Amino acid sequence: MKLTHLTDKGIQMVDISKKEDVFREAVAEGYIKLMPKTINLIKENKIKKGNVLTTAQIAGILAVKKTYELIPLCHPLPISSVNIDFEVFEDKIKVVCTVRTTYKTGVEMEALTGVNVALLTIWDMVKSVEKENNYKETEIFGVRVVKKVKKDGY
Repeated sequence: MKLTHLTDKGIQMVDISKKEDVFREAVAEGYIKLMPKTINLIKENKIKKGNVLTTAQIAGILAVKKTYELIPLCHPLPISSVNIDFEVFEDKIKVVCTVRTTYKTGVEMEALTGVNVALLTIWDMVKSVEKENNYKETEIFGVRVVKKVKKDGY
């Protein structure tokens, strides 16, 4: 098996220069479990740090744009679109990050980074409430890619 990032001289970024630009989309999702009390405070916009979901959206979008700075061998990509959506349940919040580009390589890592940073931002925004229960119910889980699209001849 040939390793794509290793050579006899060390580490390399994969050469994508001969690949064609292709429309690509990735959707990732993840969840954060919170106390029902915290969910209610988020819904009522009563978290002391501010609007939790808007802040998490901004953080997730920024993270997508900076993925190549965080993951050493990721290529910088011309991101066409980022969308961060939320579904709020009684005891958890689902974050969905959709990323699009027309480029030589996919956007799965960008979508996963967007979800993770949005989830971490939610945790940071609500930790003053969640720590009352010593984080016993607080958990990030279920982070995964749920859709990948690659279309030639866009």
